[in-house]
Amino acid sequence: MWKATGEGPQASQNHMVRIKPRLFAGLDIGSSKVSFVIGQVNQEERLEIIGVGKTPCNGMKNGVVIDIEATTQAILKAKEEAELMAGYQVDRVLLSIGGSHIKSFDSKGMVAITNEEISESDVKRVIDAAKAVAVPSDREVLHILPKKFRVDEQDDISAPVGMSGVRLEVSVRIITGGHTAIQNAVKCTERTGLKVDAIVLEQLASALAILSEDEKDLGAAVVDMGCGTSDLIIYSNGSVSYTASLSIGGRHVSNDIAVGLRTPQSAAEEIKKKYACALASLVNEEESIEVPSVGGTKTRSVLRRHLGEIVEPRVEETLNFIHNEIQASGLAEMLGAGIIFTGGASQLDGLVEMGEFVFDLPVRRGAITKVAGLKDVVRSPDFATAVGLIIYAKDNAAKNAVVWEQESKVNQFFHRFKNFFREVN
Repeated sequence: MWKATGEGPQASQNHMVRIKPRLFAGLDIGSSKVSFVIGQVNQEERLEIIGVGKTPCNGMKNGVVIDIEATTQAILKAKEEAELMAGYQVDRVLLSIGGSHIKSFDSKGMVAITNEEISESDVKRVIDAAKAVAVPSDREVLHILPKKFRVDEQDDISAPVGMSGVRLEVSVRIITGGHTAIQNAVKCTERTGLKVDAIVLEQLASALAILSEDEKDLGAAVVDMGCGTSDLIIYSNGSVSYTASLSIGGRHVSNDIAVGLRTPQSAAEEIKKKYACALASLVNEEESIEVPSVGGTKTRSVLRRHLGEIVEPRVEETLNFIHNEIQASGLAEMLGAGIIFTGGASQLDGLVEMGEFVFDLPVRRGAITKVAGLKDVVRSPDFATAVGLIIYAKDNAAKNAVVWEQESKVNQFFHRFKNFFREVN
């Protein structure tokens, strides 16, 4: 990136200086695709998307790697596509993780305040006390998310530093994942030459990309609807209060279409994306679509309304599962901002309308508005998690050291070229 030190666009080239950008990369490995996003912090300290890559992937199922080689190749292809667009190479990344192996639970901690006034070290000590719980050896802790603090008799405190008191308590949400599932995802990533700087819960990253602070305070549920799973995260009073993962997603709708219309799986997926609607009543009764037959025979004409009648029961079942999970959390009455859908499977026509009927709450699709640059490219819900990862990286750069600087591909080429001749001579 070049920055002019003179004033205005007519600044002389003599006043041009080379500035290395602060780069961030986010990798989202899903059950049907891999998304890779590269961002940089611009001169206004705003996150700017400069590279995007997306490629199909069949190496994951329900958040678990089932084919190391296929997953590795998909990551490599998405990475190279994003690097080509950005004009920079990256060697570090934040990785999302999700699926049915993710579990979370509440924990509490309490410490005595050392100097009558709460300091950052007191907050760290009380969080350490809260996370001092037995975790099975086959699980890894991903996040310790503070929900609320208590100072003596004062409750529901969000920022206790500087307050006076004798006793400090905290309630946290501890999120864990299966050790094997996490390590295999990391292994696939590292085989492409990338170092994993941090592992972030998938729906947490998605929520960072689409939720405002007001919505978090008011209470909101984000549902990341993927190919194989639907991942839920609930915010109340500004903090994460609940997470869950349901083993049902867009693939189940595609399977129903393939069976109901007697068409190949690949064709069913395309038909779902182009023509499917969650509510059959919203479809024109006279509209028809062409459906490929199994075995390569000629296509057939089918009423689009019939497709809607196949899709509607499955989508209703999915939303009812999500509704039951929200009810089980005990937080359904605290969702003032309603339900926000994201993820590839959330793009289905009629989903929002059916959601309003099932949940009896405000329902919308999440929109990514917190970034500049290629924002039109990443507007699709497919990229919510990957964009959320680089937002997480920027927000946590100082304390987690997840920022790095890279030179452009051109400069890297010349450095390698120069070093080669040094070695020859």
